[in-house]
Amino acid sequence: MEKILINGGIPLHGSIEVSGMKNAALPILMGCLLVEDKCVIENLPEIDDVTLSLKILEAMGLSVRMLGRNTVEIDSTHAVGGSSPIDLVRKMRASYYLLGAELGRFGHAYVGYPGGCDFGVRPIDQHIKGFEALGAEVNVEGGYVEVNAVNGLKANNIFFDVITVGGTMNIILAAVKAKGTTVIENAAREPHIVDLANFLNTCGAKISGAGTDTIKIMGVDRLHGCSYAIIPDMIEAGTYMLAAAATKGRLKITNVIPKHLESISAKLTEMGVEVIDDDESVTVTYVGELNRINVKTMPYPGFPTDMQPQMGVLMCLAEGVSRLSEGVYDNRFRYVEELKRMGALIKVDGRTAVIEGIKRFSPAQIRAVDLRAGAAMVIAALATKGVTEVEDIYHIERGYDDIVGKLRRVGADIRKIDAEEKVAFPVAN
Repeated sequence: MEKILINGGIPLHGSIEVSGMKNAALPILMGCLLVEDKCVIENLPEIDDVTLSLKILEAMGLSVRMLGRNTVEIDSTHAVGGSSPIDLVRKMRASYYLLGAELGRFGHAYVGYPGGCDFGVRPIDQHIKGFEALGAEVNVEGGYVEVNAVNGLKANNIFFDVITVGGTMNIILAAVKAKGTTVIENAAREPHIVDLANFLNTCGAKISGAGTDTIKIMGVDRLHGCSYAIIPDMIEAGTYMLAAAATKGRLKITNVIPKHLESISAKLTEMGVEVIDDDESVTVTYVGELNRINVKTMPYPGFPTDMQPQMGVLMCLAEGVSRLSEGVYDNRFRYVEELKRMGALIKVDGRTAVIEGIKRFSPAQIRAVDLRAGAAMVIAALATKGVTEVEDIYHIERGYDDIVGKLRRVGADIRKIDAEEKVAFPVAN
């Protein structure tokens, strides 16, 4: 076990290259189950959730061969349905994509209930509704989800009661080989949904409308192998954009799709930060005191919930009183107690946080309570003069590829140390 030690207060300067998107890589890796052939997946981020996904696939009989740091060859010819190890599945929320992939490949699925970050109630009822609409029976018992389509999957029209990213992708996976044309209405529009559809189409699927609220899937008999590169990670990019502003620095973030970052760029601009887009990069420059701001997270193309904790940190450093509202999850403000250790003035009422700006944070011993909250803690520490220790960094390493190395290369005084190593902290004035 390790922790991150940051001697902050140093403006970040230079260039950071963004890795492949975690939220696209995981469903695409699970989607390889549908392809009874070899797939080569490129631009994979080197993160714990990808490593875990590959271990799950190997345990299910798939051949997994690394062709480089960010490229893997997966042969699913001899995959065995219902064989995913529950101890691995429980470590990751995205393991529920096995349900759609197994159902589409074998006509049945048997998967342990997924784990991952805890943001309150995160049901899979919309997933189940979609599977049932395709003709499957679903049983949740003993920590497992079992789905069976005894008479085969049949296309249908599916209307989601609420917008669900995971549900949209799971039904896409299940419907790719269903007979007829499935129509998903009130579908999520996130870029990683488009990436999953593009991957499957490259393998011979017939999916249209991804990126809109209506997606059509014309079932096909089989899929063939392909080579496919994952899109850049918009959340990683956004995290470094906010780090540049918080540390009063200037960063050029490369290997990005600027359109995916529009909601983040717009809020930074509103705060008085300079943001300049190029074809495949965005440059963020701190130019003066940060303005107070109001933000509400929404499904794409709104401000992403996965950037909410990071934005909360930046709001703490703005003049005046800001308001941060969570429009997706019930329990995403657990990180607030950690920021209060650093002197933050935040009051949470349900899904809304009222944040009173402070001049600076104080160094402290803090922890990552989940993946994106962990990134927020790193940003707060980078902006704080003095030494801050961030514990439970396994959350961060689930979703950020070489965050310590990337930040060190743009001037941060940051390193990983053994979790048992003692660090002395000054008493805050």
